[in-house]
Amino acid sequence: MARAPGQAAFFLLFEGRNGTMAGMILTAAELKSLVNVRHPFPHTLLGMHSLGNRPGVVVRAFLPDAATVEAVPVREPDRPKIKLKRLHEAGLFEGVTHKTDRVYAYDLIVTDHQARRRQGRDPYSFLPTLGETDLYLFGQGNERRIYDKLGAQLRIIDGVPGASFAVWAPNAQRVSVVGDFNSWDGRCHSMRHLGPSGVWEIFIPGVREGTLYKYEILGASGGLMLKTDHYGSFFESAPKNDSNV
Repeated sequence: MARAPGQAAFFLLFEGRNGTMAGMILTAAELKSLVNVRHPFPHTLLGMHSLGNRPGVVVRAFLPDAATVEAVPVREPDRPKIKLKRLHEAGLFEGVTHKTDRVYAYDLIVTDHQARRRQGRDPYSFLPTLGETDLYLFGQGNERRIYDKLGAQLRIIDGVPGASFAVWAPNAQRVSVVGDFNSWDGRCHSMRHLGPSGVWEIFIPGVREGTLYKYEILGASGGLMLKTDHYGSFFESAPKNDSNV
């Protein structure tokens, strides 16, 4: 992981079960951006990634309500399970294994502080649902089916049902999807910025038709606001105005 000369970095390493290793290799700026939910490309740090400069993979997750987190393979039982260790009290977890060099499909098993357990695919393990052609046409103003690209779209990706969310917010510092599925907590599903297009995007597994949601936007001046989806297909009846998948 490249970093500028003189840029501070954290490195912690300790042995886990079954020969796995857990650690943290993040710059101070990267750590701060994750725990403060300010990173415009959270998918580059969260999720599973190859270590690159040495054998192994790293899994990171930012789960403010989690007490314990484990990544388990969903289709290849011979791939390692990875226990994630808490790196920051805000809810940043990380685990490393040297038993494989290849990224694989995995579930996160999360236990919260009330001992409630949930299991599902990691939103930060999916590629963008909008491609270069989509963004190019959007930038030109020539995307004729923009209502099929922005807003909330029910999808099945890699066999996983859920919904993709995309919104144009060119001046935002950060955009998150909030709803009942994450207790309206903007820390949980921070979206990625798709470059000069000004579009922010994320796929969230398990979101179903009828789910209520909004976008939490951190504006250029630092103000936090909740916004209804202008490309939403359905909405709550007035006076409420939540968007409806």
